[in-house]
Amino acid sequence: MTGRDDEVAVIDRVLTTTHVWAVVGCSPDPRRDSHGVAAFLQANGYRVVPVHPGVDEILGEPCYPTLASVPTSVGVEVVDVFRRSSEAGTHVDEAVAVGAKAVWLQLGVVDEAAAGRARAAGLDVVMDRCPRIELPRLRRR
Repeated sequence: MTGRDDEVAVIDRVLTTTHVWAVVGCSPDPRRDSHGVAAFLQANGYRVVPVHPGVDEILGEPCYPTLASVPTSVGVEVVDVFRRSSEAGTHVDEAVAVGAKAVWLQLGVVDEAAAGRARAAGLDVVMDRCPRIELPRLRRR
């Protein structure tokens, strides 16, 4: 399997085997990409758990100030990071700590060191991609 094939396999696995996505940096503003992607995920059957300090609810779901404050009973499987690359590593480490199965770093969010830590902990890693682009691609294959 080539590197590209492996990357596609990881994307497909994350999109087809997970159902609960914590969206870190999810904005309450519908004009923001993080809000649009969260709404897209929700419309496509995923449970979205918004993570953003100072907000009580986004898209009809309770919003949590930090990933660590999400109750374990919620069962977060994927941590989708809408933060600057310089801040992504903190959230990747939190994803490992809460027992997520995968981390998804959005378009433009790249942190190779954090991705390496997540893979070493057994998590799937998708980096510099967007599920709003990748899910329709998956469905066309």
